[in-house]
Amino acid sequence: MSTIVNIPFDLLQPILIHIPDRRHLSAAALVSRAFNRAVTPLLYRRLDSQVKRNILYHPSATLLKRPELAQYVWHVTETGKWLQNLRQVIPQITEDIVAALRLCTNLTSATWVDDTLTPEPNFLPILDVLMTLPLRELTIRTQYDPGERVWARLNTIQGIRRLSVWSLEWGPPRVLQGWADLLSSSLTYLELGRCAGVPATILISVFMKLPLLQELCLKGAPSAAIPAIIACLPNLIALDTEYLGSGNYRTPLTPLPRLQRLTVQTGSVDIDGPQKLWTWMRILLPHQQTLKSFTLNAFAVHGQITIPRPFIVNLTGRHGKSLQDFAVGVAQLTLETVSYMCSTCPQLATLECSVASPDVDSIAKAIDAGHNLRTLTLHVSWIPDSSVDLHPQFKKYLGPQAIYADFSQLASEGKAIRFTEEHARALMLQTRLRSIGIGDQSYTVSLFCSCCAPLICWL
Repeated sequence: MSTIVNIPFDLLQPILIHIPDRRHLSAAALVSRAFNRAVTPLLYRRLDSQVKRNILYHPSATLLKRPELAQYVWHVTETGKWLQNLRQVIPQITEDIVAALRLCTNLTSATWVDDTLTPEPNFLPILDVLMTLPLRELTIRTQYDPGERVWARLNTIQGIRRLSVWSLEWGPPRVLQGWADLLSSSLTYLELGRCAGVPATILISVFMKLPLLQELCLKGAPSAAIPAIIACLPNLIALDTEYLGSGNYRTPLTPLPRLQRLTVQTGSVDIDGPQKLWTWMRILLPHQQTLKSFTLNAFAVHGQITIPRPFIVNLTGRHGKSLQDFAVGVAQLTLETVSYMCSTCPQLATLECSVASPDVDSIAKAIDAGHNLRTLTLHVSWIPDSSVDLHPQFKKYLGPQAIYADFSQLASEGKAIRFTEEHARALMLQTRLRSIGIGDQSYTVSLFCSCCAPLICWL
């Protein structure tokens, strides 16, 4: 009789790699020698410091004692604050970390996090070693600018494919001036977390040298220049940026890339949203049926931002057949608009927004046309009206009787309507939904088969 212990070794690691918890992986390593051989590379693939019982442990000690494990390390995370704390206890810790990193000859990814006042002396010894390794991904997140000596070294590194730079305060914004030329033949993913104050002409001159870029996260750049910036990136498919207000900048003559994922963050004192926001986002999406994911992180000082229906009509008209994920956080949609989206976006799998509804049954009617909807997250304001005015062509009832009880009386009396497990199960049985969040109640399917009702887990 075959057991998991008898699984061929070549199949063990592809199975065990799906165990996310290191504690469970460590337990699996004790099953047998074959399991140990399969699990050990997974345990050491990603290394960082750990705090246990208020004691800080660094993996360099293990690697120096057992250098044969260093061949399995692909990614390391080093933290400047912890390094300073360790230095007080172990004066030679920097030398130990440097020696351990030199052993990691297969290292391809590194993250440096530092919120201390002196990131430069903390990072320089480690950076010197990283420059000798086959680095392909680099993340730098600091509170203060790493310093000129760090950037002088960074500007000589080639072959980076994924790069993230976040320096929140002090020092000049770093936008890869002097480094873009060396990255032009490799860089496909870029995060620049601080571009405020950088002229649009400088940003454009940098991005013109990065033609292979496919994913871009750009914070603080002038909104009016975003179309001209992404026009320099013909292979761009994902953009994460901010809308900081309207402005004037020349319209690019080069066609804009065919974005598949767009994420926009903005804020306003007006519930109608920042002026010209909706027009600006339409400009970024000129093509037909390319957008798969749209995310809007918006807030208003006074109330919730309401997404205008003309914007939804335009978005679904251009991208309704391709749109799969629509997440606008606490931004408000009417149930009529939700129903319209479900009807015009046949591939829609994820929907997140705020709505006003008298009861759960009205929500069920609004999403009835969402035949591929898998994840529904709604921030609901329960209203006392006994019905919701849906457009006639979207009034599709789920049967001669409502699935849910009529909660309109509770709403009219000012009582909170509680979304229960019974509601979640009924919705999941009537639709393809597998994850539902209504207000502060969240449910997901952990087991489902054709012969039984879904097993609902309360999150």
